[in-house]
Amino acid sequence: MLYLIGIGLDKEDISTRALKAVKKCKEVYLEKYTCNFPYSDSELSRVLGKKVLAVNREFVENASELLEKAKKKDIALLVYGDPLIATTHLALLQEARKKKVRTEVIHNISVLNAITQTGLEAYKFGRVTSIPTWQDNYRPTSFYDILKENQKINAHTLFLLDIGLELEDAISYLVKVSTDRGEGAFTKKTPCIACSCLGTSKQKIKFATAEKLARLKLHKPISLIVPAHLHFVEEAYLKRFKF
Repeated sequence: MLYLIGIGLDKEDISTRALKAVKKCKEVYLEKYTCNFPYSDSELSRVLGKKVLAVNREFVENASELLEKAKKKDIALLVYGDPLIATTHLALLQEARKKKVRTEVIHNISVLNAITQTGLEAYKFGRVTSIPTWQDNYRPTSFYDILKENQKINAHTLFLLDIGLELEDAISYLVKVSTDRGEGAFTKKTPCIACSCLGTSKQKIKFATAEKLARLKLHKPISLIVPAHLHFVEEAYLKRFKF
């Protein structure tokens, strides 16, 4: 059996159901390549009462070894947040089905739930997208296109920052793409919300212009929200995070 388990945002978010599953497992793997964890592997191990082994993208996406193990014994793959937010895990479940490996998915809270702590209404968010770290020969800009699409329908935009990416850099990417295209969808004066370690005791939410937020040094994981037109209730709630 392969258990695909969401461990939530804080180390103590794991559910009773998930704990029972983990205790049955012979091996427990932790996927760590998708985001910066706000706590250590050893802290998680203490909560679970079991040793966890961190694995890389190749181990999960080329799932042969994982599924072969799961044919013979109970195996758990732990995922930050909810396990089915990433399409990688849907592909893993499909592959398990082909190989006749039994699976069970155990859900948990993710950043998509926790962003409501900003006071923004959940149903007013548009497409969610990630901002990847630019390389010399790899500078994708699709995240900016999604921002523009959301703005057309007056929807809030949630950006998930790539592992290791600083808030200052993510904001500079948005400003650069907008400037290079001669558009005003995002400028240094755009009001934004920066979220750090959402759903944990380290959580910080800051509301200001992009220029001001870029000066902050926040703990990871970080997400950035560009709000659309605000309802008066949203606007009133956001004032507590303004600086």
